[in-house]
Amino acid sequence: MTIFEKIIARQIPAQIVAESDEWIAFHDISAQAPVHVLIVPKRVIPRVGEAHSMDGGVLGALLIASQQVAKKLGVFETGYRLVINNGRDAGETVPHLHVHLLGGRELGWPPG
Repeated sequence: MTIFEKIIARQIPAQIVAESDEWIAFHDISAQAPVHVLIVPKRVIPRVGEAHSMDGGVLGALLIASQQVAKKLGVFETGYRLVINNGRDAGETVPHLHVHLLGGRELGWPPG
């Protein structure tokens, strides 16, 4: 069971921002920006590179959820970045698909 599954099951605490039947959003404990939230599907998809066409609804729900979360945290108007890591070289540390929502400051480009 991944740390995200334990958060979803309420076995470990998290600062939950928003939630639906399909996803949960909570603050990242290793924040890289003033606003750094993870939006995680409740159904386990190990990584975006392993998603299937049947996962399209969940993937779309994560992106739509980002709007709700960004509005709630006050970064919708100023701007925010969405990041999905896929694999070790990309910085993936938990094998459970998740979207990073970062904002609250100017974000440089290129990242990393």
